[in-house]
Amino acid sequence: MCPALGTETGAPYDPARAWTVHPQVALRPESFGALAYHFGTRRLSFLKSRTLLAVVESLAAHPSGRAACLAAGVPDGELASYEEALGTLAGTGMICERPR
Repeated sequence: MCPALGTETGAPYDPARAWTVHPQVALRPESFGALAYHFGTRRLSFLKSRTLLAVVESLAAHPSGRAACLAAGVPDGELASYEEALGTLAGTGMICERPR
């Protein structure tokens, strides 16, 4: 469930759970990946690859964060770094857990 407005940090990231982009977050694709802006906290985050952008954009369509990574073509050897990035996004409230 998405944290309340004004919450500084979100839930700890669990790759086996279902996630989505927070409803107050806008993603702006860029050549390097994307900018993510949270209108509630006014926080700006950089998604440093197009693949990470694809993962984040597809979170709501998959049963788990790990499934979104695999569907976006993240290689097994890079899965840990993508899950770390998603953990950072969850910790800052850019993505939030959703009911399955």
